[in-house]
Amino acid sequence: MPAEPQSFDRVLSSMCTDPHPAAREAAVDFLATNPGDPGTYPTISALEDDAVDALGEIAGLADPTGYIASGGTEANIQAVRIARERAETARPNVVMPDSGHFSFRKAADLLEVDLRIVPTDDDYRADLEAARASVDEETALVIGVAGTTEYGRVDPIPELGTLAHEVDALFHVDAAWGGYVLPFTDIPWNFEHAPVDTMTIDPHKMGQAAIPAGGLLVRDETLLDELAVDTPYLETTAQATLTGTRSGAGVASALAAFEALWPDGYAAQYERSQANAEWLAGELRNLGYDVIEPTLPLVAADVPAQTFDALRAEGWRVSRTGNDEMRVVCMPHVTREMLAAFLEDLDGCRAVTTAPVASDD
Repeated sequence: MPAEPQSFDRVLSSMCTDPHPAAREAAVDFLATNPGDPGTYPTISALEDDAVDALGEIAGLADPTGYIASGGTEANIQAVRIARERAETARPNVVMPDSGHFSFRKAADLLEVDLRIVPTDDDYRADLEAARASVDEETALVIGVAGTTEYGRVDPIPELGTLAHEVDALFHVDAAWGGYVLPFTDIPWNFEHAPVDTMTIDPHKMGQAAIPAGGLLVRDETLLDELAVDTPYLETTAQATLTGTRSGAGVASALAAFEALWPDGYAAQYERSQANAEWLAGELRNLGYDVIEPTLPLVAADVPAQTFDALRAEGWRVSRTGNDEMRVVCMPHVTREMLAAFLEDLDGCRAVTTAPVASDD
């Protein structure tokens, strides 16, 4: 095979990163095992229990239940599926802020639930009054985001959880990206802080596990019963996961990364990433760009489309928000040196794209 894997040396928009060496090794060792068939593969099944316990420790859940999913999309779909099955109406609705991940749109389409999108406030967090106006007796699920993909914001999680339970709906927190950095902040976001029923938290993002390694946690293990289907040809009688066969690579790498990094390694990495984000935000402001202050290690700035395109042409993997700001995610592989090189190219691209056009006269 002539192709080589892409390096991360110019990747600034991804919420995935180079796995920790221990996670990489564990992924290879357990690549061919299948936690979806625990009767045949008991070792990886036991490791999945340990990995779920690890996610519970991170997310403030003392007796966690759940599983290692393929990623945040699967976990989010499953959360909507649980809520739909619990609903006592033929056409339940789900309420989420417009900063919610696009996977919920997939879930609504697949599961035939109504998705009610509420606006965010001036700080890009869910507008509580708009959410309150959107819920009713047919609301099955309210969603809060703990680390939005475009601005790194954390919704008012305790208040949204209270609102959900006031209308007898479940409350889901999407902490796919933020779950591994928020433990080192004073922001309320987890099962200890709010009446959270289900949570998405992805080891293969800031957790530095190998892809694919998402996570679904539930407060009450009976919630998983809503997902269970019979598995007559396996030694186990039922399966709650969305996929059947699953590689043990995600399970093993998630646990290996946790054992190598929790809590001190993750804390140090958060401090580095947050410091890089704040430094980048300051440098961009010094260059004259409007910058959205980073709450978590994610920076958005109003870099014009022409300059943005020039940066892409230079090989920088940056992306744009729905409002057309340039978006940079300071993942573990993003170093200060890398950001300095990026800023140097940004300054050069800006000079070229803003230079006056020579006259033919």
